[in-house]
Amino acid sequence: MTAAVASSALAGTAMAASNSPAKTTAKTTAKLWTNEYWAQKGDVKLYMYRKRAGAPKAGEAPLPVLMLVHGSSMSSRSSFDLATPGKGEYSVMNVFAQWGYDVWTMDHENYGHSTQTSGNSDIASGVEDLKAGIELIAKETGAQKVHMMGESSGAIRAGAYAMARPDRVDRLVLGAFTYKGDNSPTLAERAKGLDYYRTHNRRLRDRAMIFSIATRDKPGTSDPAISEFLADAELKYGDQVPTGTYLDMTANLPLVDPKKVTSPVLLIRGEYDGIATVDDLQDFFKQLPSGDRQFVILPGMAHSVVQGTNRQLFWHAMRAFLEMPKIVVS
Repeated sequence: MTAAVASSALAGTAMAASNSPAKTTAKTTAKLWTNEYWAQKGDVKLYMYRKRAGAPKAGEAPLPVLMLVHGSSMSSRSSFDLATPGKGEYSVMNVFAQWGYDVWTMDHENYGHSTQTSGNSDIASGVEDLKAGIELIAKETGAQKVHMMGESSGAIRAGAYAMARPDRVDRLVLGAFTYKGDNSPTLAERAKGLDYYRTHNRRLRDRAMIFSIATRDKPGTSDPAISEFLADAELKYGDQVPTGTYLDMTANLPLVDPKKVTSPVLLIRGEYDGIATVDDLQDFFKQLPSGDRQFVILPGMAHSVVQGTNRQLFWHAMRAFLEMPKIVVS
């Protein structure tokens, strides 16, 4: 069961979870339909991937759209649609597509299949990527608002986008987020490379670095086999990734002003995550203007709420938040 540290809608969360028709373990009941797209940001082509239960049909009721935003070291499908034969389900896209969502993700500039440029793909660049990508989603689906979930620096990208385009964001999930970064052991270690990030637009992201994501906080919270799958999936794109988000997270925080995030927010983290302290996140949480907000800590989890051993806790908490009953205003 998830542990709620602070929530102004805790009773509603429990109701949504208990009344949910599906269990937190996804069961394949429909053939999943996929498609690939390209969003255009100036001269930059941004790869987008979509997954849902069945192909869209003219005249049908639209499905709720969920946009997934990747972090600093991985591309989109490695993060959210990882195939792990023999190890169970790790694809967030599969899980939420089976639960009735139209699930999208994208490779940011200089990641995965998207255009490689000389830029460092910082948070501001990521916001522009999302602007282009979500306009494409609106065109393809008719949805004027989307649910968004970002993990790690992807959560910062998603939060910054929510400030810039509040009209496009329905419910916002910030996983492994950091606000000011005060007393963060991960960011203190990362800051040792600050001079390098200031002078280089690429950094090494080899197999050892990929494995360190799962082991740096609390070994045993992730299956090492999943890191092997992840490394195999990512290293086909090379062993270098942009430095922009690392520079932003070590020199330029805060990048999201909670007072300007007007959508409902789920702030969610693993209990051992070293990217931010609970105090840092509570500071962010208490400044959010919406009364529809939750702060959840997942036991037995570290930095990645998506690929940890207890990832089903994350699925449960996010689904309950996305499916909150409508608020009645008297």
